[in-house]
Amino acid sequence: MRNKTLTQSAEDFRSKVLKDTSADKFDLIVIGGGITGAGILREAARRGLKVLLLEQKDFAWGTSSRSSKMVHGGLRYLGEGQIRLTRESVRERQRYLTELPGLVNVMRYLMVHKPKQFPPRWIFQILLGVYDFFAGKKYRQSVDAQELPSWLGPIHPGNATGGSVFADAVTDDSRLVLRTLSEAVGDGGVAVNYAEVSELLKDDDDTVTGVQIRDLVKDAQYSVMADTVVNATGAWAAKLGGADSPEVRPLRGSHLVVPFWRLPVSCSISMIHPKDDRPVFVFPWQGAAVIGTTDLDHKPSLNDEASISQEEVDYLLEGANYYLSDSKISESDVISTWAGVRPVISSGKGLDPSREKREHSIWQQPGLITVSGGKLTTFRVIALDVLSRLPKAAALRRTKDFGQPFFRSTLYVMNQIGRLSGRVKRRLSGRYGFEALDLIDAMHSNDKAEYSIGHSDTSWLELEWAIKHESVVHLDDLLFRRTRIGNVMPDLTKGQWRKIQELFEEHQGWSEQKWCSELSRYQDIWRTCYAVPSLHGVKNNSAQSDLKEAV
Repeated sequence: MRNKTLTQSAEDFRSKVLKDTSADKFDLIVIGGGITGAGILREAARRGLKVLLLEQKDFAWGTSSRSSKMVHGGLRYLGEGQIRLTRESVRERQRYLTELPGLVNVMRYLMVHKPKQFPPRWIFQILLGVYDFFAGKKYRQSVDAQELPSWLGPIHPGNATGGSVFADAVTDDSRLVLRTLSEAVGDGGVAVNYAEVSELLKDDDDTVTGVQIRDLVKDAQYSVMADTVVNATGAWAAKLGGADSPEVRPLRGSHLVVPFWRLPVSCSISMIHPKDDRPVFVFPWQGAAVIGTTDLDHKPSLNDEASISQEEVDYLLEGANYYLSDSKISESDVISTWAGVRPVISSGKGLDPSREKREHSIWQQPGLITVSGGKLTTFRVIALDVLSRLPKAAALRRTKDFGQPFFRSTLYVMNQIGRLSGRVKRRLSGRYGFEALDLIDAMHSNDKAEYSIGHSDTSWLELEWAIKHESVVHLDDLLFRRTRIGNVMPDLTKGQWRKIQELFEEHQGWSEQKWCSELSRYQDIWRTCYAVPSLHGVKNNSAQSDLKEAV
């Protein structure tokens, strides 16, 4: 049976759902539409709980669309002695590689070793042996200096002594959130974006009994009751958390996106930064190459979108050029950036950001469960831990899962999709699950079916599908989270902009005035949060001029 779509018309769906739910009571309300909240919704819905998820901005707006895109065990954490976290993460990675082909994919990593640099290749191989033991599969390989060109192609790492090859996985994190939400909605869960929880409702005993919601699109207020409320807002947890909650330390990780022709990497190149011995990666993603990541305390307001600093740009370029000296990547090569804020539980010891542990923490008060910390890779484990804290947890078989896949198998979908390459089949079935069948039906019968937009992997039908079915409220929802056009193709042509405008006119009834307003909003967000810092305060740059001409 095919899943229900995440939503129908964004504004109409939201108003109807919020109005209907205000007269109802839920077993569970989840606050936060990132990967942790989506995982909790999924596990609760498939256990038959009546559950509602609320997100104050867009799904995956925060950390879960701005991660390093890696579903990984955390080799660095193993080196720091976090064995349980690493083992758990590696096993979850293997689960998603099996259940989500096309969305979570194996990516080879090459650690380049240089003279007198720690760790030497022989020690690194010992760590990789443990890593592969957790996975139950051997990926590791030792590479001599003369073999490096076969891995790096035209990229030259300078005076390298050799390399170590291992494997982790890469994903599109916002699509992982959306696929998880879609599975949950298919099992009866409800998810609404741009629905801000403005207040926790409490009884005379100070027990949380529900939430006050403000619909940010219609500017309407609703009260919804529940047996338990879960605060899964990550770095924003303190906004609603209890007084005895641990300190959440927001840490920023930033990335640079450059054209693939400037860094034609076929695998992820893992390097040790010469400045502070932190790991830095260069990896292929969405038809481009990404350099990341940083790890430092995030001081600006969490209510604003995070953005990269000039110091981070310089740091990442320094790390990449130290190893890939012949490439000579400069700031002028950067086509976009992104920065995300990790919700790390502080040790209270004033540790360097990279030395803080990445494990999650849960704290409770009557009627309210708050969860923060953890990793993208372990979101399912975190969800099960949260459900184990529910008052009726024994009825949920709290100590174990169902023994069934978290995601429904798409083998049937793959077999039903015809006239497309195997790569495209995997990509669409991984990103959309059973909904890929409807999308492909439309692709075969629609005159918008030319597959890709420019050099991206995204088709026009995917944009149309998202606008019709995936709660798109703003243009940036479409171009930064439903698709990655804003990250890898910031310079759309006038014709492409016009085509996107026509899709919104047809399926959401946007007027010319609405389109101009949304286009201006998108351009401001891109310039402020996704461009290099030298463009953050520039009002009359060429990108803005191109967008104005597109209207």
